[in-house]
Amino acid sequence: MNASELLKRNLENLNDRIRRACSRAGRARESIRVVAVTKYVDAETVRELVALGVRDLGENRLKVAAPKLEALRDLPIRWHWIGTLQTNKVRKALEFFETIHSVDRLSLIEALERGYSEKRPEGTESKLPVYLQVNVSGEASKAGVSQEEAPRLVERLRESTQLECLGLMTMAPYSEDPENARPAFAGLRELRDRTAKELGTELPRLSMGMTDDFEVAIEEGATDLRIGRLLYEGLLD
Repeated sequence: MNASELLKRNLENLNDRIRRACSRAGRARESIRVVAVTKYVDAETVRELVALGVRDLGENRLKVAAPKLEALRDLPIRWHWIGTLQTNKVRKALEFFETIHSVDRLSLIEALERGYSEKRPEGTESKLPVYLQVNVSGEASKAGVSQEEAPRLVERLRESTQLECLGLMTMAPYSEDPENARPAFAGLRELRDRTAKELGTELPRLSMGMTDDFEVAIEEGATDLRIGRLLYEGLLD
């Protein structure tokens, strides 16, 4: 089985599992967006993915990814930044990435506003889509604002003329049992619902769930899944 056939098989398996999870949760498959994480693979593999209909791709290592992203500029890709973003790398990131999933501090909000104001086409009122990353689990190793800080930064993003807060993002603690991720995912959804109600705003999207726990994330309301290893089974062995 060649690389294209392996990718097709893995993508079909992923979509089947997503459909079954949606069915259990009473949700439509169309409510889920898969962001394919491509840090594991080269540009040619990405081209194969795009040929199979994948358009939303994610990276989290700017220096390593930049040559690959440059080589793929001819493709209709929507690039998502899914890693920690240093403020001094914002302008470089905005050369490639259309959505930022990891806004986690005021200084980054301000840097993104400055960077996007320089990039935004003159005469338009477009905004850069972002997610506020929340450390729901409280793990010291995890990035993200605390649940207590989140409403204040959502309110700050609401005031921005450059950024649009689509919703919240989190990373669950790693566990061999996907069920152990459920409290983090449920916690993010509850925080989203509570914050939206308190601020009188809409936060329609939840970026949560990866290869090991995405089905639980769907059951708890995820709209954006960040999937990597599952797509490349048989290619990286």
